[in-house]
Formats: sequence, structure tokens, C-alpha cells
Amino acid sequence: MFEIQNYNNFILAVLLFQLYPGAGTITILNATARGGIRGGMKAVFGTLTGDFIYMLSAVLGLAAMLAAYPSLLDIAQWIGAIYLIWIGFKFIRAQKNELKNNENGDWAFYRQAFAVSLTNPKAIMFFMAFFPLFLSVGSRPLTLVVLMAHVTIISFLYQSGLVFIGNATIQRLSSFRYIRIIASRLTGVAIMGFGIKLLLNKR
Repeated sequence: MFEIQNYNNFILAVLLFQLYPGAGTITILNATARGGIRGGMKAVFGTLTGDFIYMLSAVLGLAAMLAAYPSLLDIAQWIGAIYLIWIGFKFIRAQKNELKNNENGDWAFYRQAFAVSLTNPKAIMFFMAFFPLFLSVGSRPLTLVVLMAHVTIISFLYQSGLVFIGNATIQRLSSFRYIRIIASRLTGVAIMGFGIKLLLNKR
């Protein structure tokens, strides 16, 4: 279908990839806790933008350049890990009034999710290795566009579901006075954990 080899397996693989929690998932849930559905959806679009850039980079051959010059990947990974730790620290230090000020903020949630998405340069290599698995001999360039569209649509549906489920949960827990500050602290710890894990993997 769509010149995609093993189409059903491709869909299953994308779903499993989405179900694996990462820093992007934590960021989306935190944005939802702080800014409701509006904030959560901005974070979703930020994450999707970052993923799209990596998919496009993989398709255009940036992955080949990184493979030829691995030091570039190392530098990007160090920067990404340090950035995640810094973002996590900001979440942990956030005060209740700061969280309220961000609820009606502009595109802060989008920018934050976009930045967190870009802290995983390994995504380029993942997409570079992932897409060829489902290309058949003689596949046209359009097939790569279709693969990207599938990943984007499935990601959007799954992450939007996270936003609505997360928002419903927060509404039920809204009677707890410090729920938002607790959510921010837990998010900070989780994101810092991802960053520290990346640093330890570089040793």
C-alpha cells in the first residue's frame, strides 16, 4: 500500500515508537497541566515540528553527513543532554506564580517542546535506519513523503489523545491545591533524568 513494504508492520512500529515515553511526552503532559488543552496542543505542535525537521533531515541525507563526521553527533548530544538538565532544573525551581503566568502565555509551550524535541539528534539516525526497512525496490521519492506523513499523523493523533486525557485527569485533581506545582516538580525530575542518562551514555 502506498508502495510501502510491510505496511501493517510499519504502522505497528510507529505506534510502538509513540508508546515509548520520552522527554517529549513528559513535556506535553506538563504543558497540559499548566496550560490546559490549549497549552498541551501547542506543545504537541512543537514536538511534531522537531520530529518533522529530523525526518526531513534524514531524507535529505543529513544522517549521512553525521555518519561521516561522528564528532558532530557527539557535540549535538552533549548540548542536548545539558539543555535537558537545564530545562528540568527550571521546572523544579518554578514557583506557583510563574506557572500561572505561563498558563495564558504566547507560544512558550510550543518553543519549549520544539527545543526538547531537538535535543535528540539520534532521531536523525533512527529515521535514516527506520524508513528503508519499509521501502520496496523501485519505490519513488514520493514514498518517503508518504512515510513522513504517516509518522506525523499517527504522532499527532496519539499526542492529542495524551493532551485530552491529561487535561481530564488534571481537572479531576484540580481540587488539590498544589497539583500544578507537584506536576512541574515531577516533570523537572523526569527531564533531568533523561539528560543525565544521555550524559552517562556518553562516558
